[in-house]
Amino acid sequence: MTLSRSILAIAFVAVAQHALVQQAAAQASAPDLEAILAHPKIAKSLDDIKADDERAFTEQKRITEIPAPPFKEKVRAEYFQKRMQELGFKNASIDAEGNVIALRKGSGGGRPKLVVSAHLDTVFPEGTDVTVKEKDGAIVAPGIGDDSRGLATLLSLIKVMNENGIATVGDILFVGTVGEEELGNLRGVKALFRDHTDIDGFISIDGLGITRVVNQATGSHRYQFTFKGPGGHSFQEFGLPSATHAMGRAIAKISELQPPSDPKTTFTVGTVTGGTSVNAIAAEAKMAVDMRSNATEELLKLEARLLELVKEAVADENARWKSDKIAVEAKLIGDRPAGIVAMDSPIVQATQRAVSAVTKGPQPTFAGSSTDSNIAMSLGIPAVTIGGGGEGGNWHSRNEWYKPTNAWYGPQNALLTVLMLTGLDGVTKPALAVRNAAK
Repeated sequence: MTLSRSILAIAFVAVAQHALVQQAAAQASAPDLEAILAHPKIAKSLDDIKADDERAFTEQKRITEIPAPPFKEKVRAEYFQKRMQELGFKNASIDAEGNVIALRKGSGGGRPKLVVSAHLDTVFPEGTDVTVKEKDGAIVAPGIGDDSRGLATLLSLIKVMNENGIATVGDILFVGTVGEEELGNLRGVKALFRDHTDIDGFISIDGLGITRVVNQATGSHRYQFTFKGPGGHSFQEFGLPSATHAMGRAIAKISELQPPSDPKTTFTVGTVTGGTSVNAIAAEAKMAVDMRSNATEELLKLEARLLELVKEAVADENARWKSDKIAVEAKLIGDRPAGIVAMDSPIVQATQRAVSAVTKGPQPTFAGSSTDSNIAMSLGIPAVTIGGGGEGGNWHSRNEWYKPTNAWYGPQNALLTVLMLTGLDGVTKPALAVRNAAK
């Protein structure tokens, strides 16, 4: 054998050994569902969840009727903390940001650590009637599904695990987060990852049907533009530039943008305000703009072009009246990073297996969305957003509706996913890898 062939043979063996090591590692981290399902405690727990369905639905309605406007989630947070304590977590607390947190320790010395969360806040302003009503065979109320269902599912999961004495290898951090909606800007999960640097995986329960799983974080940038000018009487000072007209020019330009459909990229001028009187040249006008994309690169391209168009609109308004009096201030009011979790990640594999086990067949579909999982995904931490169970619609409207159709699927799916990732003590190893193991 020549020297070159010897080197080639050694290289081939090295590659083969590396492949075997990778295969062994993949097998070691592959979610083991069969052994979990065969355990008597788990079979009973799945039955208990179904039997608990009506009580969980009552809990969901009770949570819905506790107002939780953006930045004013305190009353609902206190109720959620109380319920966690009643279910066995005497250590349940509210952190400085307003998140409700309870730690369930495993046998593995604190690792891996998995967060299971649902968000406390709604999009609806203070004073909104959140009374639960029945209409056309459904339950109607603002926030009945988003995310009261997620919170109820989380409590149902805690209840069944504690009552059946289910022990895990990894730790589970149960969290009710604040600031998921609107201008909350994911402040709850941002604070969570700032204060807890040992999180290895993240699950958000948000949405309903369990066959839709979010493994891609839709990034978003939100701006408030404030146009300012001299203002004046509509007749006496006619000829002065108008802040409202400048804003109108900007909206017209923005409306002609053509972002790509793949990766999906969108924009909208969501709100506009301005002026003081019908017979006054506006001295100030404001608009809020939302931009989203499943790819950071496209989001940044859209943002750059939109900012250029706003400046062009100001220049056009000034040029129209031969003036330099109109100016614009741009303020970033929302920043949600994009990210994605690979299909071969153990957390994605776990959701696939859990969904198939619960539904007895159908595989989940994977999608992109803007949820609490955005932060974890952007940090490279395995994360998914899963449904809480049931069906509904008219999201973010006062006519939001919900039907508890197979609602128990939600907590059943969450239980199986969590156990695969954290490991069932004495039965299976955690599929979730420990990050920064030296910590």
